Amino acid sequence: MGKKADIGLVGLAVMGENLVLNMESKGFTVAVFNRTVSKVDDFVNGRGKGKKVIGTRSIEELCANLSSPRKIMLMVKAGKPVDDFIELILPHLDKGDIVIDGGNSHFPDSTRRTQYLAGKGILFVGTGVSGGEEGALKGPSIMPGGNPAAWPHMKKIFQSISAKVADGSPCCEWVGNDGAGHFVKMVHNGIEYGDMQMICEAYFIMKNAMGMSPEDMHNAFMKWNKGELDSYLIEITRDILSKRDPETGKAVVDIILDTAGQKGTGKWTSIAALDLGSPSPTIAEAVFARCISAMKEERVVASKILHGPSSEFKGNQGEFIEDVRKALYASKICSYAQGFQLMRAAAQEYKWNLNYGQIAMMWRGGCIIRAKFLGDIKGAFDTNPDLPNLLLDPFFRDVLDNCQDSWRRAIATSIQLGIPVPAFSSAISYFDSYRSASLPANLLQAQRDYFGAHMYERIDKPRGKFFHTDWAELGGKTTSSTYDA
Repeated sequence: MGKKADIGLVGLAVMGENLVLNMESKGFTVAVFNRTVSKVDDFVNGRGKGKKVIGTRSIEELCANLSSPRKIMLMVKAGKPVDDFIELILPHLDKGDIVIDGGNSHFPDSTRRTQYLAGKGILFVGTGVSGGEEGALKGPSIMPGGNPAAWPHMKKIFQSISAKVADGSPCCEWVGNDGAGHFVKMVHNGIEYGDMQMICEAYFIMKNAMGMSPEDMHNAFMKWNKGELDSYLIEITRDILSKRDPETGKAVVDIILDTAGQKGTGKWTSIAALDLGSPSPTIAEAVFARCISAMKEERVVASKILHGPSSEFKGNQGEFIEDVRKALYASKICSYAQGFQLMRAAAQEYKWNLNYGQIAMMWRGGCIIRAKFLGDIKGAFDTNPDLPNLLLDPFFRDVLDNCQDSWRRAIATSIQLGIPVPAFSSAISYFDSYRSASLPANLLQAQRDYFGAHMYERIDKPRGKFFHTDWAELGGKTTSSTYDA
């Protein structure tokens, strides 16, 4: 037998194929397997021809072609397929071998798999990989977590194939134990949902309120991408708005049906936020916006029955475009603040030691949410590693002060014109709630005590001491215990 492979990869779909070519281009020999074996032949004789790629036709052959400790990366559909492949691979592994799940798995699954495989002497890594097809080939952002004993064996490969920032630092570093890697990737995707929705809201305002053509909006986004909003998603939005359909001559964006799909990671982020009691309303609103977009036929019927104001903006267009830009920037900061706040809550709950500045740098290149201002986020956590919320950092506080008037005008004007801006609105509500020393939860607690005897704390008594009022004067003194649902 010739030289054994440095790593094996299972699953030759778009991401798998491109990761193999990326690894091979960095000097690694890769053994590949796919359940549909014909895909192995097609790849080895096609894009992988003449390269350091070993095609295998069974799990046994794959494992036999790997150097020790064996490293096998699964790029298969999340859920049961990952567990099924783990069971197929296990009989062919030795203690100390490594199984890597590079799909979009739910973080509790990665925690479970880490513990299950540790009991069998196998090291598990659950790693987020972001960047899509191009990122996988040229350099993605990679967020590995799981069994830390695996990292020394994976570090060279993962950091070699990851994206690099300007100073050459890799967009890959060990995140934490158990499901930490997939949790951070999940939050990345949740922030991605928010970013995309907010950009879409800015587009919708310019289109419907200001009557701007795709070409005009292309120019606006091109200008935005040269400043504070410089990011991958602004860049591709600029490009999308300039694309013409050869068949109709229309802008491609104008012939795409307005109903959005989703793969679940935004929903997972919102559920995790609810479970951990960490407010992430902008991410949740972005998920709900996709849900309501899917109700296309129902919305068409409703549009003929329900009426609102004229959506035509009659003010100064140049000034309003700047208001929209600042609203997008400020809302984006709040969305990221929610994401990092959620990661902090998870770190406390699951005993993870997350490095938030390092995570921001891992997102600076390769991934979908890569953006210029992630460097400012890293700076905030470098200055104060215990920063509880990005909004409290002097840089971001000053940005929000500068954007605040425009932010409010853009949202108020959109509401007056009947243009839905759920992500913008939730972001400023989060900001206003977070900066409020008092909120109406005192009345809420009174209501809960009235109908359920759930009790309340008093402002003139020590925290942790609870009281009940006989609101209806029925004479009852029995109270309900307090708990967090």
